[in-house]
Amino acid sequence: MVEESELGGRKPRGLARYLLVALGVAWSLFQLWATEVGTLDPLRLRAVHLAFALALAFLAYPGKRGPKDRVPLSDWVLALLGVAGALYVVLDYYGITQLRGGIPSGRDVVMGTLTLLVLFVASWRVVGPALPVIASLFVLYALTGPKGLLPFTLPPWLQLHAGSQWGQLMGQLYTTAEGIWGVPLGVSATFVFLFVLFGALLEKAGAGHFFIQVAYALLGHFRGGPAKAAVVASALTGVVSGSSVSNVVTTGTFTIPLMKRVGYPPEKAGAVEVASSSNGQLMPPVMGAAAFIMAEFLGIPYNQLILIALLPALLAYATLFLTVHLEALALGLKGVPRSELPPLGPILRSGAHYLLPLAYLLYALVGLRLTPERAALNTVFFMLALILLQEAWRAHRGGAGVGFGLLRGGRLILEGLEAGARGMVGIALATATAGVIVGIVTMTGIGFGLTDIVERLSGGNLLLVLLLAQLTSLLLGMGLPTTANYIVMASLVVPVVLQLSEKAGYPVPPVAAHMFVFYFGIMADSTPPVALAAYAASAIAKSDFWKTAVQGFVYELRTALLAYMFFFNPKLLLLGVDSWLEGLWVFLTALLGMTAFAAALVGFLHKPTRLWERALLLGAALALVVPGLLTDAIGLGLFLLVYLLQRVRK
Repeated sequence: MVEESELGGRKPRGLARYLLVALGVAWSLFQLWATEVGTLDPLRLRAVHLAFALALAFLAYPGKRGPKDRVPLSDWVLALLGVAGALYVVLDYYGITQLRGGIPSGRDVVMGTLTLLVLFVASWRVVGPALPVIASLFVLYALTGPKGLLPFTLPPWLQLHAGSQWGQLMGQLYTTAEGIWGVPLGVSATFVFLFVLFGALLEKAGAGHFFIQVAYALLGHFRGGPAKAAVVASALTGVVSGSSVSNVVTTGTFTIPLMKRVGYPPEKAGAVEVASSSNGQLMPPVMGAAAFIMAEFLGIPYNQLILIALLPALLAYATLFLTVHLEALALGLKGVPRSELPPLGPILRSGAHYLLPLAYLLYALVGLRLTPERAALNTVFFMLALILLQEAWRAHRGGAGVGFGLLRGGRLILEGLEAGARGMVGIALATATAGVIVGIVTMTGIGFGLTDIVERLSGGNLLLVLLLAQLTSLLLGMGLPTTANYIVMASLVVPVVLQLSEKAGYPVPPVAAHMFVFYFGIMADSTPPVALAAYAASAIAKSDFWKTAVQGFVYELRTALLAYMFFFNPKLLLLGVDSWLEGLWVFLTALLGMTAFAAALVGFLHKPTRLWERALLLGAALALVVPGLLTDAIGLGLFLLVYLLQRVRK
């Protein structure tokens, strides 16, 4: 399932297989070279980046009924057309940017049309139909209007521009950096690729298995220990893989059977893994691709963003940890006997070196304040040396000789370079296609009209505005990957939320609004009916997909509450916090509110909760969402009331 959804799933024989490997390795080496040199023009870098992605999209990803053991002629043709369309910008860069001054020639329009069509086909094949369909609707919208290619007009409240001719549209989307080659693809071609490559190399080195073993050895003996190990392991594995599906498969094949063994029902075992794996993209320092794009949209350094995102991420995992603990209490579960657990000491001795590149990455980002590209590039070089040294040492200890170990390390590096590139195909296509939407939003000014529409629908009520934003993000999440979902929401909805919140007399920091839609965007892989993480988890747990998906979504509701908490209390994002004592108070009250919410969801605190006790716990959680000593006191009082009543109840 991971191969099909993340890496393409096609395994051709003969020359085509070697070409796929060569393309993946060449892409990774090109990205490393471009970052090290640092002088390649951004437009050219993005075009070459997309050329590699389009080639791999058609060669590695078969169509719905396409063969998996060979590459048909039609896919070769599509791959060549995609490469030609992207590289045309590189080859005629001077003419596009200097001679014609942004006014496209007839040949530019033809090549732009070809590139757009091939991009939509590739995006449909790799990330699903929703994103290219939405982008196509935006293209049609750009062409409508009295001066457009499609001269009919929409209702006045929707017709917000005069309309564009096809040549004008291609000029915007293809010959400038405000469409296909815009900021989202630029982030994919710089920060994101290097971090994904770092994760792929770390995985090939064996870090993923090490993190799972450490979590299991530390927590397996506690009540409901395998579920707690799944939460911690998924948080750690999120550093290695930004994909929730890969996270489920990596950790779930180990933890889900153990959860079932100690008594978790199959649906709940799968759902715990779904919720913990989906949240892997929240955990600094290596968050999902959307986080890098967010930093670029906000114009803040990435090292600042990871500090902003730290407390909510810790709260998300702490609350899930508490949730599985309460589930274990409610079900009367026990842990795994210590005699059956792997010993922690030998595990740490065998893999403690995997923590070194992570420690260096944090130090480079936060301590040295290097740019994300330079920090990631240095860490990738660190990983290359670590893999060679690790394999040389293991071969020496095993008696095979250092030379054999270096050869094995070289093979692992090549596999990591290929895996990193293959894992980037979907991100590159999603960001390029989402760039079409961003370019049309900029060109038509649709965002201004959307503010009026949302204001009418909500009556100016800020809570209703946020609910509309939440529902929109969840609906988009059924068909869009997290990165594309965030880009669309950040382009269309975040400006509306910021403007209407200011009108309502509650101005919020822009980062709080961006984080709000990002949190709902990461729920994409756990939102039924299109919940890829739940498909993977239910397959491992041998459980019903719908029950697993719905239970996983219920566990993910804590993420939704967190989004409201930091929107109304930006101090959770460490904004406006004047001392560490104030920061600690903010964290503890938020954790108490999340604990109350978890107890209400599970239906258990000290004992099984009655309906009115659940209502009081929900009230405590909501009171603690709103900042202020009075609301904190009310929330704390309600929580203590329920807890004390349960303590004295027989």
